[in-house]
Amino acid sequence: MTQPKHSRRIRNAAIVGVSTALLGVTAPVTASATGGSGPEALTWSACQGTGLDPRQECATLDVPMDYADPDGPRIEVAVSRIPAEKPDARRGALLLIAGGPGGSSLNDPSGKGQKIPQDVRDTHDLIGFAPRGLAPSTPVSCGLEHGDLATSKLRPWPAPDGSIDANLDTARRMTDACVRNGGELIKHLSTADEARDIDRLRAALGERRISAWGVSYGTYVGAVYAQLFPQHTDRLVLDSVDNPDPSRVNRAWLAAHEQGVEDTFPHFAAWASEPGNPDRVADRAADVRPLFLRLAAQLDREPVPWPGANPEELNGNVLRQTMLDSFAAPSRYPTLARLMRAAAAGTVPPAPQAPPEAVLQNVAAVGAGVLCNDVAWPSDPAGYEKDVVASRAKYPLTAGMPRNAMLCAAWPYPPREAPVRITDRGPSNVLLVQNERDVNTPLSGARRMREALGRRAVMVTVDSTGHDAYLANGNACGDATVSRFLATGRPPGSDVYCD
Repeated sequence: MTQPKHSRRIRNAAIVGVSTALLGVTAPVTASATGGSGPEALTWSACQGTGLDPRQECATLDVPMDYADPDGPRIEVAVSRIPAEKPDARRGALLLIAGGPGGSSLNDPSGKGQKIPQDVRDTHDLIGFAPRGLAPSTPVSCGLEHGDLATSKLRPWPAPDGSIDANLDTARRMTDACVRNGGELIKHLSTADEARDIDRLRAALGERRISAWGVSYGTYVGAVYAQLFPQHTDRLVLDSVDNPDPSRVNRAWLAAHEQGVEDTFPHFAAWASEPGNPDRVADRAADVRPLFLRLAAQLDREPVPWPGANPEELNGNVLRQTMLDSFAAPSRYPTLARLMRAAAAGTVPPAPQAPPEAVLQNVAAVGAGVLCNDVAWPSDPAGYEKDVVASRAKYPLTAGMPRNAMLCAAWPYPPREAPVRITDRGPSNVLLVQNERDVNTPLSGARRMREALGRRAVMVTVDSTGHDAYLANGNACGDATVSRFLATGRPPGSDVYCD
């Protein structure tokens, strides 16, 4: 993608200073407060990058950095499309909304979008975008220390004895870096503002209504968009569904890992004990859980050096984080099993490959901004300490992490508006699809979204394992039900269970 032109834009949000003396809460921003003149038509050109479908085109969308100040500084959002393959039959646009926060769907029209059935691709432009703050949109960075970019540090795993003192220190250090380096833009990263960006994209595309396929965090973005702009929604698929609890939002998503791991571990244990499995770790499924807990405790006491990794040791929390990462799809189970086998032997596999540090910095900053700006997190350590003790006792596999303090506990910027409450007000055009065993967005959270949407939604529950259901870890029944809805707009008459 070509370098965007900037006019009164933040050229690089990472180098714009911000002072805590300038902090303040603006008046709430309404859905209609998109401000200023309507968005200009998009100018499409060839995309930069490799492996893209030659039909994919790219453009930049100009949006207000602050929707409460629509005539103030502007930022750009990078967008992409593959036009409908049968222009004469074209119905509209299907927006692909990535997870995260910090995920991009910019290349998805060339990627997973091509898995969508032909009759949908014939009639819909496939639209992708990099959310505000995420390169090649106007980028943001916190300039975190290298060690703080480790996934096992970004997630608040307590110390082996359950202490959270180091987590609180990390939260303060990371927050200080975001305040120092994140610029003005980091205060304007939120789900509601992403939804407003989407509506400006819809208008720039010339669409009265837009369809969407949101995955993981993208389901919350889609639900918020449908709440703020119900009249502009066509067919909405929410896949691997977040809990919309307006009092907790992101804290509820973090806490959901407790149940997500419990739902998924038996499936992993059955696989990891199968005869003939070259990555088998135990003779019986019942032995896998105690083995994992024993290895994690052993690594808590005696970490194994791991040159080239981040951190450069295999400790208990790295093993636990690998469990979370591996449970996202059964195809990833061998990664955890091999690490368990290495740990049992006192060795390590080759260090995992990591994305470029600049990419990690950008993704971490976007995630921090959205997670911390969407809702206020408690700042009292005592509450986290109590919750971690309770979590460790009930859910030993996750060792208290899901209820611990992230950097948001030290975030100095109060939310600029209250979280959007998802309700049943609006058209009945939402289809939820959810795996029964999902480590990141468990079924319990999807049921909360189903309850909140009420008559607006129908839910397809799939007897499958993994994070991402439609055209990924789901099954033929679930895929067919979603595909039929996207093609025809007709959802099932009631909730569906796909065995």
